[in-house]
Amino acid sequence: MPLSYGGLLRYHEEKKSKIILKPKHIIWVTVAIVIFELLLRVLL
Repeated sequence: MPLSYGGLLRYHEEKKSKIILKPKHIIWVTVAIVIFELLLRVLL
């Protein structure tokens, strides 16, 4: 019996990512990078 039927996977067959990123974390990292870039331009 195949694990998937018609290309569809059951929930328990899906691979789970070890790294879970919330959208809020991505926004904070992006803001931090922008601030860091601005500081580098001002100080250098």
